[in-house]
Amino acid sequence: MGHHPTGERDAVETAQNVETRHSAPPVLPKAGYSGYVASLLADAIAAQAQAYTPYSHYPVGAALLTRDGQIYTGCNIENAAYPLTICAERVAVFRAVADGQRDFVALAVVTVNGGSPCGSCRQVLREFNAGDLPVFIGTPAGQYRQTTLAELLPDSFGPENLPGTVHS
Repeated sequence: MGHHPTGERDAVETAQNVETRHSAPPVLPKAGYSGYVASLLADAIAAQAQAYTPYSHYPVGAALLTRDGQIYTGCNIENAAYPLTICAERVAVFRAVADGQRDFVALAVVTVNGGSPCGSCRQVLREFNAGDLPVFIGTPAGQYRQTTLAELLPDSFGPENLPGTVHS
């Protein structure tokens, strides 16, 4: 079953049974995300509704799909001490990693105007993906475009660039 804290889905829940949708997760091939795009976008929209943005008023939601079919969501959380703010994409990644996940298959990000992930989020995602991660950037209306992490972060720096490190 996907990781969805209580109340996170209440804002945009549909008649679709979430427990059924995420039960018995399959092991997905790297390109096996296609059937999950609508679900990822819906989960990102639900996460966006939980964003805490009293300063920017720019709510962002993210949904990260793991190889075993689990979806981890995140929303941006602002702070009066601006540097302590955290983006939706990093919240989703950190939740997944804290739950033992490291193999990500796709990411959906939803903003009011289809804005793409910031550089910090791109670099955090790069830590776990060599660049072929599909990224769906959408709006609450459900419009989206598809790109990849490599397109968002060309000529990137990753764990393999550090001599003597083992990436797992």
